[in-house]
Amino acid sequence: MSQSSPTPGALSGLVVLDLSRILAGPTCTQILGDLGAEVIKIERPGRGDDTRGWGPPFLKDGQGRDTGESAYYLSSNRNKASVAVDLASADGQKLIADLAARADILVENFKVGDLKRRGLDYDTLKARNPKLIYCSISGFGQTGPYARRAGYDFLIQGMGGIMSLTGFPDEEGGTETKCGTGIADVMCGMYAAVSILAALNHRNATGEGQYIDISLLDAQVSWLINQGVAYLVSGEVPGRLGNGHPAIVPYETFPAADRSFILAVGNDAQFEKFCAIAGAPELASDPLYARNADRVRNRKQLVPLIRRLTIEKQAAEWIALLEPAGVPCGPVNDLAQVFANPQVLARQMRITLPHPLGGEVDLIGSPINLEKTPVTYRSAPPVLGADTANVLTRHLGLDEAALAALAENGIIDLGTTAGQQGNADK
Repeated sequence: MSQSSPTPGALSGLVVLDLSRILAGPTCTQILGDLGAEVIKIERPGRGDDTRGWGPPFLKDGQGRDTGESAYYLSSNRNKASVAVDLASADGQKLIADLAARADILVENFKVGDLKRRGLDYDTLKARNPKLIYCSISGFGQTGPYARRAGYDFLIQGMGGIMSLTGFPDEEGGTETKCGTGIADVMCGMYAAVSILAALNHRNATGEGQYIDISLLDAQVSWLINQGVAYLVSGEVPGRLGNGHPAIVPYETFPAADRSFILAVGNDAQFEKFCAIAGAPELASDPLYARNADRVRNRKQLVPLIRRLTIEKQAAEWIALLEPAGVPCGPVNDLAQVFANPQVLARQMRITLPHPLGGEVDLIGSPINLEKTPVTYRSAPPVLGADTANVLTRHLGLDEAALAALAENGIIDLGTTAGQQGNADK
């Protein structure tokens, strides 16, 4: 992975028209951009993506003042061009339709039916561009009784069941808890990217585009994975286990003398090694705990016994003893520790890009490592409207006079400094 590379990206030459905002759609299009596609992000003049204002924190300028670029927005919008167009106007809709006629992929997350009344729905656009791959991301999908409801990550985590599995049990003072990041949005964006790549392969074989319907709720239900299938197989509704695993014991956090650490025993041999190192070999031979299935059935008796053992040493001591013996274990890192971790740094998961307002910005790298067509980091998340003139000139042939007229009428925003500074003047 690199900021620049002579090797074209896997998706180089493809044009993505990004009509999405918030997190699911932008996650999808950032993946496509990292892989080399040209991503044209359409934003509202003067305001842009809602997440630009979702802070603090905001990126600081050279004087240490807040800009209008929130960390939330910066998290999922690199390798994109920002084009500010008023979609509420007929002229703005025409500009988008003209761009769609030249695009390979369109990603949108408007409410069901919203783009149809603007003449920007799939059926209308494919009449001009039969090869267009059109991906709609919504809270609940294009069909079904909830189709017209708005969907947000927190709502979907609750409705989709993950919150019922996350958190400590009632008897331990716990409650249903959402994940600490917008994981329903992120996973939906990943499913959308996978779907688009599948549609591209189909188009390469047949020459035809297609429509893709992806929803947050569907994606959330799909990644219930083993817990979801366990319910379908057994009919038993699983409860919350805190940091415990429903089918493996011991596999959770345990208290050390200074702080918690993770013990992730995946098989009986590992359990035997742990017991020997912990000075309690009798636990491994006890018929109540010898096999994983027995340990799962008897977790309420076993886990307190292990906690009484782990409290006797510091977390680093346990890790130093267990890791060489092949017993999976590790620390519970905060984010400062994560981004200072030598493995994370070696894998280029922390990157720095130049930024016109902040000088530079630190971002999370892509986890995708392709040998022949590595991802590239060509540009930081753009300031609002920074690329309006360039994109409309290159793709639609508009000259300076046409651009000036559109800007004068409020149809487009050419990315003035005032519109980019955001919170710096507040």
